[in-house]
Amino acid sequence: MLKAILLGLVGLLVLWIGGGVALVALAGPFEPSGRFVDIGGRKLRLVCQGPRSEAPVIWMEAGAWGLAADFAAIQQRLAEKGLRSCAYDRAGMGFSDPGPKPRDSAAIAADLEKLIAASGEPGPYIFMAHSMAGQHVRLYAGRHPDQVAGLVLIEATTPEMIENPQAMKFLSGVQGVARATAFAGTLGLSKIAYYFGDRIGLPPQGRAEKRHAFVSGRHARTAADEVMVWPQGALQAAEVQLDPKWPVAVITAGDEQRMAGWNQARRAPERNSRAGYYENEPAAGHATLLGLTHSDAVLRGVDHVLAALGPAPR
Repeated sequence: MLKAILLGLVGLLVLWIGGGVALVALAGPFEPSGRFVDIGGRKLRLVCQGPRSEAPVIWMEAGAWGLAADFAAIQQRLAEKGLRSCAYDRAGMGFSDPGPKPRDSAAIAADLEKLIAASGEPGPYIFMAHSMAGQHVRLYAGRHPDQVAGLVLIEATTPEMIENPQAMKFLSGVQGVARATAFAGTLGLSKIAYYFGDRIGLPPQGRAEKRHAFVSGRHARTAADEVMVWPQGALQAAEVQLDPKWPVAVITAGDEQRMAGWNQARRAPERNSRAGYYENEPAAGHATLLGLTHSDAVLRGVDHVLAALGPAPR
């Protein structure tokens, strides 16, 4: 009896994994956008869109489990406004080569430094960060102040958050999810959820890229590696300061009253700036704030930073 049950479970598992593989295959041929940039024996995928102009290039850093595709809608909308932006897949995420551990903010900032140098994109830049990427961008900006024109922070974490007991409780839950998704991705169990991979609301190419990453075991394992060292990265970011001269836009989503404690910490960079800007989009969620439907507030944040910088020198 027990043997029959075990064989049945194995059969169901095979069918589950096989069904997921079939779903991905039925989605058709796929090629990621952008180009692959060598940063010294490893390559990172870089996606730049929009015309070159006198306006600063906007460099984008995705949050936990994120990749360049997370910004596909915003990049499309910025390009329509004549603005150039660059998003990338961190090492081991999406379609980029893996990098050495630990995957903390220091390692991510070091990779970004090499990528920017190899990209050929002129600075200084506006840096845009979503979610956990807030601390990566803070560390990078503090270490490379000459490259910074301004910041746009979207539902972004700050080092101040680790002082909030609620945040640490939330992190413990996120780390549990990270372990589970890494295990499921490694076994191929997540492929059956291919069509649920885009919760942002992306254009077609970005949606396909997000879905492929969503069911990738390597992507899930790297995401878990990053989430597990979140506190370490927060301490690294806390060691640097943002220049008050930099214009900063902070954009949040959801019920502002319910999220007041979180947003108090998220708004720290805006309060520190002499040209700070804050906007909450109540109709958006943490992810959908990046999508085609709800990203107006993000674009207004970019407009604020550009206006605060004034006309480009001629």
